[in-house]
Amino acid sequence: MTKEIKVGKIKIGGNAPIVLIAGPCVIEYESLCLEAAKKIQDICAKIGISYIFKSSFDKANRLSGDSYRGPGIKKGLEVLHKVKQKLNVSILSDIHCQKEIEEAAKVLDIIQIPAFLCRQTDIVLAVARTGKVVNIKKGQFLAPWDILPIIKKVESTGNKEIVITERGFCFGYNNLVTDFRSLKIMSDFGYPVIYDATHSVQLPGAKGGCSGGQKEFVEGLSRAAVAFGCDGLFLEVHPDPAQALCDGPNMINYKELERLLKQVKKIKEAL
Repeated sequence: MTKEIKVGKIKIGGNAPIVLIAGPCVIEYESLCLEAAKKIQDICAKIGISYIFKSSFDKANRLSGDSYRGPGIKKGLEVLHKVKQKLNVSILSDIHCQKEIEEAAKVLDIIQIPAFLCRQTDIVLAVARTGKVVNIKKGQFLAPWDILPIIKKVESTGNKEIVITERGFCFGYNNLVTDFRSLKIMSDFGYPVIYDATHSVQLPGAKGGCSGGQKEFVEGLSRAAVAFGCDGLFLEVHPDPAQALCDGPNMINYKELERLLKQVKKIKEAL
């Protein structure tokens, strides 16, 4: 059994019910974040699933320099703070360099280390030293057992508030695949494991200057991950994925989210 991590009143891991981390890929504008957070919060309340809002203030790892990155840390944290205060919801977002960490820690309840940066020792240590819950996104270039040295980096600071997120593994060019064995392998390290279903169906760089995606597989992979024993799901959700400024091909809408959550809750309860 994994360690139970507390984020406000929400429990992740241990014997806790499944948790949802969800929201638009990137902050497009304030009203969209407030709408999405409220809509997802209402869906989760109706179904009975704990909810943490996520969105990025800066997507610094875009392939093309022309891709939309977000409003930046100052405006982005203002938006996330407003969502947190108005809806009384916990917040997760990612950082991309050390200079962002101090300010981000003032707003975020969970600081996420992006998959591409999970091996960057100085960033991992700086995030860990904030004392916040650390979500380590397993790089798509790492084997599941490679996450253990990264966990030990966080633990070396005295911080043992750790969550691990699986987001698929590189499978040739412009493709990802999920090896569900990784959920068990990483949970054996003692910390909760989240499954990122929407990034796992990404097709990195498949559109030339940006990524494609296969959102039609999100539901099936999510069901499988919950059946396999993950502690929560990470889903990028947008009211109109086709019009999203980032990661639209792998995001789902509210209707799809509600249908999926009803399914996985039944699976979790059956277990």
